[in-house]
Amino acid sequence: MDPYVQLARNTIETYIRSRKVYIPEEEELTQEMKTVRAGAFVSIHENGELRGCIGTIEPVRENLAQEIISNAISASTRDPRFPPIRKDELDDLEISVDVLTQPEPIQSKSQLDVKRYGVIVEKDFRRGLLLPDLEGVDSVGYQVYIARKKAGIADHEKGVSMYRFEVIRHEQ
Repeated sequence: MDPYVQLARNTIETYIRSRKVYIPEEEELTQEMKTVRAGAFVSIHENGELRGCIGTIEPVRENLAQEIISNAISASTRDPRFPPIRKDELDDLEISVDVLTQPEPIQSKSQLDVKRYGVIVEKDFRRGLLLPDLEGVDSVGYQVYIARKKAGIADHEKGVSMYRFEVIRHEQ
C-alpha cells in the first residue's frame, strides 16, 4: 500500500479504536514525509460515497507526516458534514491523501483545468477550496461555484481572489 495512505489508515484506525494519536515508526515514513512541509488533504470514502475530507491549504505542522496524521484524525472525526467514523466502518473505508503544491494566484477561470488544478477562492476572511479531478466536477465554472459556496461567497460578489494548485494524489 502507498505509504501516505498507510499512514492515514493507521492513524484513523488507531484513533477510532483507542482515541490515541498514532505514532509511526521511523521506517514507515518516506524522506519527504519527514522533511517536507506542505498542505495535505485526507479524503475518506465508504462504498464510493464521501465519508470525510479535511485538509490544510498550507502547512501548519512540523512536517508532512504530522500534517497527514492531524488531518486523518480530523477527516474521520471532525468533518461537520458527517458523524464520526465508527469502529464497524473501518474495514470499508477507502482513503486517499492529496499533497498540495504551493497555491499560485490566477487572473481568470481560463487558467484553470478541473482535471489538473484545484482552486481556492478568497474574499476578505472567507476562503473555499476544491481539489482537482473530483467525480462529478466536469467544468471550471462548477468547480469555482462549489469553492465559492464552501467559502460563503455569493456568485454576484466582486473582488474575489483565485488561486490554483496541483496535487500529488496517493490512493490505495
